[in-house]
Amino acid sequence: MAAPALGAMKLQLTTRELDGIVIIEAIGRLTLTDSHTRLRDLIHVFAGGGRKLFLLNLAGVEFIDSDGMGELARCFSTVRQNGGDLKLVQVNDKVRRLLEITRVITLFELYSDEKEALRAYNARA
Repeated sequence: MAAPALGAMKLQLTTRELDGIVIIEAIGRLTLTDSHTRLRDLIHVFAGGGRKLFLLNLAGVEFIDSDGMGELARCFSTVRQNGGDLKLVQVNDKVRRLLEITRVITLFELYSDEKEALRAYNARA
């Protein structure tokens, strides 16, 4: 059995809340084997608890496969069905290219940093 590649890391998710906005920081790989439905489950719990605004920070995400792309789309759909919004923050070039190729990027507003995304939410309030 081959050892896992250096740098390959299962998806880790941390959350915090700021002014009613749930900020999720993802680190690792957003793939079928590394994340399964953890991100969607997390968003579903928060959305079910009445949270509507989400920022997903992808600065630490090194790779997304087709299942991960589908997972992002399903997360977006879950949030929208609950009357909310999900923005992406700090998407690296590699992940951005994958989002563009798959056209998943058309679902999201992308921001270079958290403060900019928070301002966008606050401007709507």
